[in-house]
Amino acid sequence: MSPVKRIRIQPSGSANRKRRKRQDESVNSQRNDMLKYVTRTKRSETVGAEMNEEDEELPIEEDEELVTDNADAKSAEGFVGDDANGRTESTEFEDKDGEENEEVDGTKHFYENVDMDDPGNWGEIDQKMRDFLVEKGPPTRQPAGYPYPRDGIRCFTHSWYTRNEEVDGTKHFYENVDMDDPGNWGEIDQKMRDFLVEKGPPTRQPAGYPYPRDGIRCFTHSWYTRKMSNGEKQDRRWLVYSKSKDKIFCFCCKLFTQETNPPILVTTGYGDWRNASHRLNRHETTHPHMVCMSRWVELELRLTNKETIDKPLQEAINKERKHWRDVMLRIISVVKTLAERNLAFRGGKEKVEDLDSGNFGAFIRMIGGFDEVMKEHIRRFNNRKSRYHYFSHKIQNELIGLLADEIKMEILKKIEDAKYFSVILDSTPDISRKEQMTFLIRCVDISTDSPKVEEFFLSFLDIKDKTGEGMFNTLQDIDDVRGQGYDNGQNMKGRKKGVQKRLLDINPRAFYTPCGCHSLNLALSDMASSSKKALSFFGIVQRIYVLFAASTNNWEVYREKVNGITLKPLAPTRWESRIDSVKPIRFQAAKIREALFYLAQYSDNPGHRSEAESLAESETHGIGGFEFLFGMVIWYDLLHAVNIVSKTLQSEDMDLEVASIQLRGLVDFLKIYRETGFERAKAEAMQIAIDMEIEPTFSTKPKRLIQKKKHYGEESEDAEKVDESNSLNAEERFRIDYFINIVDQAIVSLGIRFEQFGEYEAIFGFLFGLKKLKSAKDDELMESCMKLEASLEKDGVSDVDGKHLFMELQFLRGTIPKEITRATEMLEFLKRMNGCYPNTWIAYRILLTIPISVACAERSFSKLKLIKNYLRSTMSQERLNGLSMISIEQDLAEKLDYSKLTDDFASKKARRVKFIKK
Repeated sequence: MSPVKRIRIQPSGSANRKRRKRQDESVNSQRNDMLKYVTRTKRSETVGAEMNEEDEELPIEEDEELVTDNADAKSAEGFVGDDANGRTESTEFEDKDGEENEEVDGTKHFYENVDMDDPGNWGEIDQKMRDFLVEKGPPTRQPAGYPYPRDGIRCFTHSWYTRNEEVDGTKHFYENVDMDDPGNWGEIDQKMRDFLVEKGPPTRQPAGYPYPRDGIRCFTHSWYTRKMSNGEKQDRRWLVYSKSKDKIFCFCCKLFTQETNPPILVTTGYGDWRNASHRLNRHETTHPHMVCMSRWVELELRLTNKETIDKPLQEAINKERKHWRDVMLRIISVVKTLAERNLAFRGGKEKVEDLDSGNFGAFIRMIGGFDEVMKEHIRRFNNRKSRYHYFSHKIQNELIGLLADEIKMEILKKIEDAKYFSVILDSTPDISRKEQMTFLIRCVDISTDSPKVEEFFLSFLDIKDKTGEGMFNTLQDIDDVRGQGYDNGQNMKGRKKGVQKRLLDINPRAFYTPCGCHSLNLALSDMASSSKKALSFFGIVQRIYVLFAASTNNWEVYREKVNGITLKPLAPTRWESRIDSVKPIRFQAAKIREALFYLAQYSDNPGHRSEAESLAESETHGIGGFEFLFGMVIWYDLLHAVNIVSKTLQSEDMDLEVASIQLRGLVDFLKIYRETGFERAKAEAMQIAIDMEIEPTFSTKPKRLIQKKKHYGEESEDAEKVDESNSLNAEERFRIDYFINIVDQAIVSLGIRFEQFGEYEAIFGFLFGLKKLKSAKDDELMESCMKLEASLEKDGVSDVDGKHLFMELQFLRGTIPKEITRATEMLEFLKRMNGCYPNTWIAYRILLTIPISVACAERSFSKLKLIKNYLRSTMSQERLNGLSMISIEQDLAEKLDYSKLTDDFASKKARRVKFIKK
């Protein structure tokens, strides 16, 4: 059998090489003809499809050329086209056998004859060279400190390699460098040089400043002055001192020297104080120093006239700075307006262009609808010409914090000027069930020509420990505290462990006063609890409100039948709730009874019908009896008098003098009303009863003895009391058990709860009013002054000198104008006297600093409920405090000048934009 002849399927390597050579020759012969019909893809377009937002803002530098390929390129390149994905691909054939050929299309490798580390030698860049350079990366940089050649006084600086989004890619050097200390300047580039020249030499220390000594010598202030041969003195403006190095430098030489070996006054500073005078005289006469001085003056003049070399760039930056200043001014105004009105900022979405972006986005869109500045800002962002819009919630929080800090700094400045202040604390739970304690300060604002008492909000504190010790620990500097104002809670006013007691143990001059409004409210509670008839009266009042508020139909009946003052519910914590709930019934009793009869007849709800009938007809459980009408008149008279005093005490500028007068007037009214008020109230009640067709007589039913288990010997005593009560007629029994009872309880409660005011009146009373001061005898006045000195003493030091105060008042009471009658007016007069009566000035400031009520704290709680509502219950404590500060202190927010904040921000933002020279 003959052997099988094997057939070769794959060509040999030699055959492959010959085939490829023929293909290469064919392609090379046709390449130039083919390129005539092909437009190459630009590098910038290919890369541009993949650029991010930041790359879109990169400028085209003046000396950078866009590389374009044309059909007549002289270098032999592979055919270039775009694949389906938009990528650039080459149709050059590769040597699949791995054989390298040192010549490609007859062209020597370009990188063998070109210095690829010097872009100035690259020449025309073809596609192959471009690919090589991209793969290789940018040329290696020179190390920091490399001596680049100078063009006059300027040269390339290594800091330009660093890009940061602050100032043309360079962070503000003055943000991290102490520009007032030449020892910290380091390497100085042109931007820093311009800044330092425009700013001028660092501020000098005042004469007599204790410079550090090197042995027995130190820098002396006299070296700042050069003494001429004719005796004249010339300021060495160029001499600057470094606190960090305790050495001196030459300002102009440090900025402008071009010497290879600069003097020590430029490099490390000069600190040989023994020879300093001689060294300074020698340095200022050298030629390099004079040259640097000339350059300094020239650049300073150019900067002043805005005629620097980079004037077009500076003008562009200034224009952009103005744009950003105007933008930020509008954004800050929106933030301030929303905060002042307690409105929510954010919506369901973050982007301003979305309709669901909340109030902040709506305000921005509204302004952009007619304001060109905001319209341009929104257009830039929407067209991706700027990545910075400053509409995010982070920027909102930052601006809220900045505005609140500005307001707080103004408040702290006023407190510092006033020196003496009082603390006002109160607490309440918020919507997220956190205990929030409001912290306020009361002081006398003496920064204006007319001093006035002010109460400032500082913050809400998240209190976890509600004991007296826990709340006391929130206080810091208490040495200048001269007053305390809290509610009547035991953790605050407790005589043993309350906040006021703990503060008094440390600072006995911190006078505590219970809140006058809380005390009046508690006195009313005592009055209402003193009689069963009084409790029943307010129960009927609340039942009337509940019935009409139970449904919209019932409320509509009230509006149709009464159409007057709206009914109000009783609220134990609201100071005016009782007068507000009694007043509608007092003046509309007949119409309200008619509305009750209508509900009793036509209501579809059986419960409402029964309740309305009971309230309309019952003498003991409704308004159908004369006793209810009589009690209604009495309670309205009492509540009206108390409410007038309560409203007066809620004023911010209320002082001890006026508060004492008001409280004494209230007690006097109650005493007079006890004697004459019964008959007057009876006459008014009878007239109301006649109008309502009710018999104006008291119930004649005898008092029923309530059966109780009695111990031996007690039954006869109770029986005697019942017999005695039954022996009185109904009217007399009502007067004793009801009228006299509640009026006496009011007088007693006011005396107990305002006992503290009497103690302080004994200390400061001689300062109340001009008449009292003029009528006081010298020995009495001296005694009062010494008593005040003792009350204001701590550790042997008192705020006032009693003897000097006596002498001042002796002279002062004969010169006070007659129109001055109050302590606040006296303080204004003393302000005009400009320090003639220092002890009197201090005494009246402390008197007016003592708080009377915590009404301002209650008002801050109203703001708290508006700001942190159930829709914003997750708000952070920091944001809550910022919004509360702007909302509560609206007066300060409107007066503050935010131009510095806006200018600083605009200066930073303007340089983020890249500018192209044209």
